[in-house]
Amino acid sequence: MSACRFHSNSVTEINRHRRSFSGTPKLQRNHLEGKIFFSRSTWRHFRFSRFANTLTRPAPSNPLFLCYVIGIRSRVRFTKPVFSLTVLGSGSAGNCSLISTGECRLLVDAGFSARQITHRLESVGVRPESLDGILITHEHNDHVAGLEIFCRRFCVPIYANPLTAETLRHRSLADFPNWNLFATGAVFSVKDIEVQSFYVPHDAVDPTAFVFTAEEGSIGFLTDLGYAPKLAVERLRQVDALVVETNHDERMLQEDTRRPWSVKQRILSRHGHLSNDDAAKLVASIAGHRLRRVVLGHLSRDCNRADLALGAMRRCGLHGIDLFCAEQNNVSPTFVVSSPAPSTVGEEINPVRRQSDNEPRAHGTFDFGWQFG
Repeated sequence: MSACRFHSNSVTEINRHRRSFSGTPKLQRNHLEGKIFFSRSTWRHFRFSRFANTLTRPAPSNPLFLCYVIGIRSRVRFTKPVFSLTVLGSGSAGNCSLISTGECRLLVDAGFSARQITHRLESVGVRPESLDGILITHEHNDHVAGLEIFCRRFCVPIYANPLTAETLRHRSLADFPNWNLFATGAVFSVKDIEVQSFYVPHDAVDPTAFVFTAEEGSIGFLTDLGYAPKLAVERLRQVDALVVETNHDERMLQEDTRRPWSVKQRILSRHGHLSNDDAAKLVASIAGHRLRRVVLGHLSRDCNRADLALGAMRRCGLHGIDLFCAEQNNVSPTFVVSSPAPSTVGEEINPVRRQSDNEPRAHGTFDFGWQFG
């Protein structure tokens, strides 16, 4: 029941006056409490525009009608759409983030167990089954550890490029039906969020970064890369908020005794991970009037600290930007993007290939020859 109530016993009298206002909700009585309510089901079908047009008619003299109009007007709320980012956790042992608007909710990666992802979503008031998809940056375990169980349990669609999807299918998702494939570099939409994908250098089959654009602004998502190519820098110039990898402090990595030299070389290579200083230089190169918030992510638990990552940013003169360091074991605050931003790409290229509902799964084939058995 709605919270809108009337202190009158004449429900029949009020409903009689509503007949000239087609489409308005019907009043109902709670006989146990002696209160009168709009039922929630009838309110959903109410069209305020139709009711507003009737306000120009002469109002009946019955005071019950005036009570009814005041009740309708007090029930109407106008809310501004919200475009937000919540990092559910980020670090060398797991990564998962939530991008949401009033119409759409997307996860970026699923690097925790299905139970942990569910718990962290519920801690910010999101039901797992309400998700519209999970976008995968690449196939490494700290980004897909809970993907299979979570998607099977809640029937959440997976968005990935063909090479990443093929790798995941060969592991454990061979018979999962709800794949949405995009070519790296494609621009596609999931409800009211435009997703722009682009390549980043990392030791994975086809690693991808994203820019998410809604009516309220843009969010860049850039993790797991050895360096930032010019294409990536250009894609990020118009974002209002950015999640960027600050994986390691170079001195701590060099002095680490638990990693062999071969692993250190891989991390420091052009297909490895961004250091604190490299990430700070990248952010400084795109900072302007648009970029207002930067979230530092994917910190190594052995070779980095939050104070070192934040210090590198401040040494590059990034004092006018709100900085936040995401943690492995804690959910971040929800960051709202409020400044308007047009789409960074004018036309759609290589849109997502979807498996249509009327396409038989037993014969559904994707471009690179997958066959559902």
